Amino acid sequence: MYKKALASLTVLFFMMGFITCLNDILVPYLKDIFALTYAQAALIQFCFFAAYGLTSIPFSKLIEQVGYQKGMVIGFALAALGCLLFYPAVLLHTYALFLAALFVLASGIVLLQVAANPCVSIIGPKETASSRLTMAQAFNSLGTFIAPFFGAYFILSGLTNSVYAEGVVYPYFLIAGVLIVIALVLSRINLSGMESAAADDSPWDEVLKEKGLLLGVIGIFAYVGAEVSIGSFLVNYVMEINHVAATQAAPLVALYWGGAMIGRFIGIFTLKQFAPARVLITHALLAVGLILFSMQSTGSLAIGSMALVGLCNSIMFPTIFTLGIKGLKAGQEKKGSGLLATAIVGGAVVPLLTGLLADRLGLHHAFVLPVICYAYIAWLGWRNLKP
Repeated sequence: MYKKALASLTVLFFMMGFITCLNDILVPYLKDIFALTYAQAALIQFCFFAAYGLTSIPFSKLIEQVGYQKGMVIGFALAALGCLLFYPAVLLHTYALFLAALFVLASGIVLLQVAANPCVSIIGPKETASSRLTMAQAFNSLGTFIAPFFGAYFILSGLTNSVYAEGVVYPYFLIAGVLIVIALVLSRINLSGMESAAADDSPWDEVLKEKGLLLGVIGIFAYVGAEVSIGSFLVNYVMEINHVAATQAAPLVALYWGGAMIGRFIGIFTLKQFAPARVLITHALLAVGLILFSMQSTGSLAIGSMALVGLCNSIMFPTIFTLGIKGLKAGQEKKGSGLLATAIVGGAVVPLLTGLLADRLGLHHAFVLPVICYAYIAWLGWRNLKP
């Protein structure tokens, strides 16, 4: 049962990563189609990740009522609906409808996140929770690695001939079909053994008193905000530096996310050998150094150092997540997961602010915001080293 549950969750994490990373292709695509500024294009990520801030806690309550498995089935179905809504957005050629479709799609992903993250943490030994969640996140990164190639071939390749953003219809219809199939299969698998035995009946004010959880919430906000900011504007960053077409720049986004994938597979072992907080500090400080170097560089050095930040991102989410919930009592994981998932709204706020800075100062200087985010994460790791 343990292995079956973990295998099912790895498929779930793969699809979450794949769908989320396609936004990095939608940003330059819709920016060109609708002639958007950087700030306007950042609304794609804003609407997608705003769903985390608005729906995570309500969905955590839903999970308490229906359980992990049914919650994930509903999440897949809701995400499929969001994919299908791209069709009327294309027919009416309205940017606002694209944003609405992304919000619905993201709501499904939020429900999957709220159910999956604590589930991975509790289905095995507590002392290996960080390692186990890192492995699941590695498959999430596999999805983010494949998505840019998929998007470049099926979406960006038709950019010069596209007028109404029709390039997104068939790719998202295909994704909707896959999600529906997964939902049907998942609904028929017996995974009752992965449901938490402890009731989550503790009051919210008791959960909120856990300082480590609140600092972890800020950490998730900072991490997702920094990661999404870089991923969202990396295509435009490469195009601006090397003066290449979007289809040539998109594969470099895959290198960024691919670095996270490789780092997560490595992290399965490093997190067992070293204190998770110490590994977190190292990765965060390396990210700060790489971004600062890129901001002061040009050409391949600037692009390569920025892409390497993906390797630093690898273990951050699972490590911050497990550090955030480690002080919670048995049965409080669902509420804690809801709060931590809410913090993914950082992927809405930080990219938007980065886009506003980019419109005024240029992309090179706008990446100072991710630097601040990673600096906080380094401090968070240092704090968790203290007795």
